[in-house]
Amino acid sequence: MIDRPTEDEPQTPSSEGVPELHQYSESQETDSDSEHRFAANNHDLTDLYSDLFQKKQSSADTLKVLPEDEDDQAVSPLKKLRYNGEPIPAPQTLEESGLSLMQLCNLVLKQLYLQGSALGIEISRSAHLPFSIIDVALAFLKDEKCIEVTSGNMIGRSSYRFNLTEMGRIRAREAFEQCRYVGPAPVTLEAYVKQCRLQTVTGIDCTPERLEAAFSDFIIREGLLDELGPAVCSGRSIFIYGPPGNGKTMIAKGLGQFLNHQGGEIYVPYALQMESSIITLFDPTIHHATDEHEFQERNQSDPKKAGRMPEMKDWDKPDTDLRWRRIRRPVVITGGELNLEMLDLRYNKTSNFYTAPLHLKANGGVFLIDDFGRQLVSPKDLLNRWIMPLEDRIDYLTLATGKKFAVPFEQLIVFSTNLDPKDLVDEAFLRRIRHKIQIGAPSRDVFTQIAKLCCRQRGIGYDPVFVNYLYSDYYNQGKSPRSSDPRDLLEILQSICRFKGQEPILSTQLISEAAQRFFCQL
Repeated sequence: MIDRPTEDEPQTPSSEGVPELHQYSESQETDSDSEHRFAANNHDLTDLYSDLFQKKQSSADTLKVLPEDEDDQAVSPLKKLRYNGEPIPAPQTLEESGLSLMQLCNLVLKQLYLQGSALGIEISRSAHLPFSIIDVALAFLKDEKCIEVTSGNMIGRSSYRFNLTEMGRIRAREAFEQCRYVGPAPVTLEAYVKQCRLQTVTGIDCTPERLEAAFSDFIIREGLLDELGPAVCSGRSIFIYGPPGNGKTMIAKGLGQFLNHQGGEIYVPYALQMESSIITLFDPTIHHATDEHEFQERNQSDPKKAGRMPEMKDWDKPDTDLRWRRIRRPVVITGGELNLEMLDLRYNKTSNFYTAPLHLKANGGVFLIDDFGRQLVSPKDLLNRWIMPLEDRIDYLTLATGKKFAVPFEQLIVFSTNLDPKDLVDEAFLRRIRHKIQIGAPSRDVFTQIAKLCCRQRGIGYDPVFVNYLYSDYYNQGKSPRSSDPRDLLEILQSICRFKGQEPILSTQLISEAAQRFFCQL
C-alpha cells in the first residue's frame, strides 16, 4: 500500500476572528463514573429520546415478523434505510421550530445587543429561521417594551429596523448570563435523532463496482475488497490489524474517502437544544458543506443596492430549514491524542454552552481510531466507554447539571492497530466488533506493483534489480517485506542523489546504500 490519500486531519476549530462570546474554554467537566455512564435501564435517564429509540426498534421487529405473502407489499428494512439527501422542510410556525417563545426571544435580544440595531430580515438571517417565526418574538418583545422600531419601509415588518430599549438591554444581559451562544437557532434533540436514523451508514449503496472505483488508485491484495464491502454495508465497527507498514491506515482512510465522496450527502445542524442547554455541532474543520454556493447566493449583496435593504425572498419564506447544513459524510481521524474527555460534552463555564464530542460529529460518517492501543487512554478504559454504544447504537452524554440523555451512535468506527489484538482486547469486546480484517505482508507480485508505481510517481525508471536486490539480501533472509518499503527506500535514494548532484537511478550501488541506512539492525 502506498501514497496515502490526502485527508485533512481533524483540528480544533480556530477562534481567530470570533467574538469573545464564542470562545471555548479548555476546562471540561466529565463524569468518570462508568457505572452511571451506562444506566440504560433507568427510565429517568433515557426520557423521551430513549423511548424514541425503543419505538424505532419496535418498528424494526414488526417488519421482521411480516407474513411471507405480505413481503411484496411491505417495504424491506434495507430499502427503508436508503436516504437520498432530501432537504429538510422549513418550519412554518414557532411550534414546528421546536423552540419556546422565551428561547427565541433570548436569541433575538442577544443578537440585537451585539449589533446595536438590525432589520427584521437581518435578524431572521442570523437565526436561520423564516421571518414569520422571528416576527412572533419581535411582536412579543415590542409589547414587553424591550425593543422599538426606529425606521421602516412600506414593504412589511421585515423591513423595519429594531433597537433595544433600556429594558431590552437589561433583558439581553440577563440572557447572556444564562448562555452566551449567538448564532443560528438550535434544533431539538428529537429532530436530530430522527434525521440521524434516516442517514445511517447502512443506507449507503455500496457495491463491488463502486468500491473498486474508490480504491482504483490503491494496490491491494486480491479479495480485500470482498471483506471491506460487507463491513461497510453492515454499518458496524471494523477492526483492521496487522504488522506495521502495510497500509492499514490508508485502507481505513480509503473507506472514509469512499463514504465521503460516494456515500451521498447528509444534513447536520449548527446546534442542538437539550432542555435549556445548547450544544454546538457543526464543525467546518470536519463537516465539508456542499451547500456553500446556495448560502452565498442568499447572502450576496448587489453593489448597486448599497445602503438598501438586503434581498428577502430566500429568507422570508425559505423552502428548506436553514438551521441544517448539507455536507458530505464526515471522516473523523484521531490517533494517540485520543482521551476520554474528547468523548464527552465539552462545557464552557464562561459561555455556558457545550461543544459536541468527536463521535457525535462523526454521526453518519466514519470515525477512525488510528494506532489503537497507543492512545493516552488505555484500551481497556476506551473499550469500557464504548462497549454498550457499539452494541445498542446509542450513547449517553451528561450535562453539567448531571442530566443524562441519549444520542445516536451512528457511525462506521474503524479501529486500526499494529499491535497483537489479544494484548489489546478481550473476547467480549471482539464479539461486538463484527468485522475483523487482517492486513499482512504483501506478496512479491503486489510488492513489485507497488515498487513500479512508486518509481513512476517519482519519475525514476523502474529496474527489476530493485526488487531482486531487496528479496535476495533482505526478504529471503528472514526480514518481512512491507508495502511502505519501496516508498521509503526511494525517498532515501533520492536524497542521496540530490546530495551527490546526480540523477536518481536504480543502480545496485545506490540501492545498497539506501537499504543499509533503512534496514538498521536493532
